[in-house]
Amino acid sequence: MKKLIYIVDDEPAIAKLLSYWVHDKWDYAVEIFTDGEQALKKLSAKPDLILLDIMLPGLNGIETLKKIKQYDENLPVIILSAQGRIETALEALRNGAYDYFPKPIDTQRLEPAIKNAIKNYDLTREVQNLRENVHREFKFENIISADGKMQDVFKLVSKVLNNDITVLIHGESGTGKELIAKAIHYNGIRKSKPFIVVNCASIPRELLESELFGHEKGSFTGAHQRKLGKFEIANEGTIFLDEVGELEMMLQAKLLRVIQQREFERVGGNDLLKTDVRIISATNRDLRKAVENKEFREDLYYRLNSFPINIPPLRQRKGDLLVLADYFFNLCKKKLGKETKGFSKRALKLIYDYDWPGNVREMENTIERCIIVSDTDTIDVEDFPAHIKVFDQSRTYGTSTGYFTEDVIVPFEKIKEEAVRHALKITKGNILEAARKLQLGRATIYRLMERYKIDSKEFE
Repeated sequence: MKKLIYIVDDEPAIAKLLSYWVHDKWDYAVEIFTDGEQALKKLSAKPDLILLDIMLPGLNGIETLKKIKQYDENLPVIILSAQGRIETALEALRNGAYDYFPKPIDTQRLEPAIKNAIKNYDLTREVQNLRENVHREFKFENIISADGKMQDVFKLVSKVLNNDITVLIHGESGTGKELIAKAIHYNGIRKSKPFIVVNCASIPRELLESELFGHEKGSFTGAHQRKLGKFEIANEGTIFLDEVGELEMMLQAKLLRVIQQREFERVGGNDLLKTDVRIISATNRDLRKAVENKEFREDLYYRLNSFPINIPPLRQRKGDLLVLADYFFNLCKKKLGKETKGFSKRALKLIYDYDWPGNVREMENTIERCIIVSDTDTIDVEDFPAHIKVFDQSRTYGTSTGYFTEDVIVPFEKIKEEAVRHALKITKGNILEAARKLQLGRATIYRLMERYKIDSKEFE
């Protein structure tokens, strides 16, 4: 669809000449108005740019410009004037005009000005749409939950929206800690400001200080230019420190200073930088135990834990299991373009009974996989990954050991796979510790993980 440009000029000859260039030569859609009131009445048609004369009957160009900016402050307006006075140009620009052109108009300059103005307007609208979509996405009513335990979490979240108290979100991996942090930010008083995520466990320790606080040029090998840290980028907004329990002691001290004094220094710098930022943290570790073991600063723990929110694991939220399964089923089905109709009764029972150690993230990935591999219009137990099918089989065998009865033989490969998965679950993905507990060599467990397509990250 062609971009729409309004030409507002009471001189028919000039309006006709502009229309010739804009429509016939540059291929824009055009609508012509002889006064400002007419153009203002048609703003609902959403023009992409307005060429506006200063000297108009009734409402003059500057007053029309002011009203256009009240309707849409980003809509580009290029002022045209036969007066050619610098005062007129300055007044127009002060009131939000994109550019100013004296008459007779230089069309070689006007064409790129129009093109750039419309391009900037498109980018601005795209950013606005993205921001509005983000705000809608993280409204409470869009977070899928029917379990009473999660409703209690939402009640706690509602208490911290309109203040800047430091929040610490506790929960296992995959429970939705970042989702809750985003709900706090995008429904709170800083929602129009940046939301910056830092995963303290995924960034090498030697780089994490620079990532958080920035660095000066030449402060270390490879620091070829100044870099702004996340605390500077997040100014006036929210910084979300995921897996904050992984911070080393030196960085814990620096973070404590930011919380207490709202200031920090870049790596290699001497200037004190002020920051106005809300801090939300998350961890799957028991930080109280880490404090007892001298692995985490007690003073920082109490600062971060001013308002704790605990997200229960999925196995403790039975009321959410089938609701989430249905939500992820419809989401993935649409994304994959498949006509799968639903789950079998046996599959639904498996979803309800399984522990979901990877929580919501594991469920979403599992259901997407089931839809991909299913050869029928109904997802059954056979479509689930091997470790979940083994759970279903062990439940079927119904013995105290979970595997053996007098008349059932379980394939040895399935027992080995389940043993590896169970060990990784217990050790939270620590491969070396899992190998030690299984009394296997490190190379052996790596080989078994490769054979059964096991990723240790899903257990972290």
